[in-house]
Amino acid sequence: MKLHVINTGFFKLDGGAMFGVVPKSIWQKSNTPDENNMCTWAMRCLLVEDGNRLILIDNGIGDKQDAKFFSHYYLHGDDNLLKSIYQAGFSPDDITDMFLTHLHFDHCGGGVKYNGDKLELVFKNAKYWSNEDHWQWATKPNPREKASFIKENIMPMQESGHLEYVKQGSLPFDIFYASGHTDKMMIPKINYKGHTICYMADLLPSIGHIPLPYVMGYDTRPLLTLEEKERFLNEAADKKYVLFLEHDAVNECCTVQRTEKGIRLEKAFSLNELG
Repeated sequence: MKLHVINTGFFKLDGGAMFGVVPKSIWQKSNTPDENNMCTWAMRCLLVEDGNRLILIDNGIGDKQDAKFFSHYYLHGDDNLLKSIYQAGFSPDDITDMFLTHLHFDHCGGGVKYNGDKLELVFKNAKYWSNEDHWQWATKPNPREKASFIKENIMPMQESGHLEYVKQGSLPFDIFYASGHTDKMMIPKINYKGHTICYMADLLPSIGHIPLPYVMGYDTRPLLTLEEKERFLNEAADKKYVLFLEHDAVNECCTVQRTEKGIRLEKAFSLNELG
């Protein structure tokens, strides 16, 4: 197995929304805001090369929404999804599996594109993996999340016949299900070079979110997120998991450790430092 980091660029979100009840005077020490209180976040994906399968985990925000939509998110940086896939030595047609942790627009928007006025899949040879509970949640959205579930990002997966629901053994990794952020978000746990690599999606957006109360205002069930984070991070500390950070603008990976103040950062590093 080989893992490739796929950088799709940066965007900005309100710092207060990203840290919920935590005061700005505290969170700005790890995530410096701009004059509009916006902080920079990555959209970092992971490409898993496993035998004859090439599995992409999440795919960023894409480029098919209009200028008004993108004006809210300040996209920037030199990287994009297809450029990064080509730099890894592959093309979109090589992707066999498109695994989506959840269907919020910054995680799945890059998987569908416009060809003229017609929507089509970017990865035409890939199965697009979700799970049945989350698919129902996303396609019949509650008012709080409706703006995050954009039908142009989602429905072409089903309409093309490429949508698959994850079942036991569908993919070469285990999955931790978390429902505090959104219902049945999937956190892959990948065995790699003697390590367990956990793709953290929105359960842990950045190292600044490691303390338990640091929960995003976007989460639909914040108290459940607290429980899920506590359970997961205690296990991560005890089993020395490597946490792959989708949204941290600076750090690709980290490990955590137990301290007198609870679970805290042990060290941050890039994925290629694992050898």
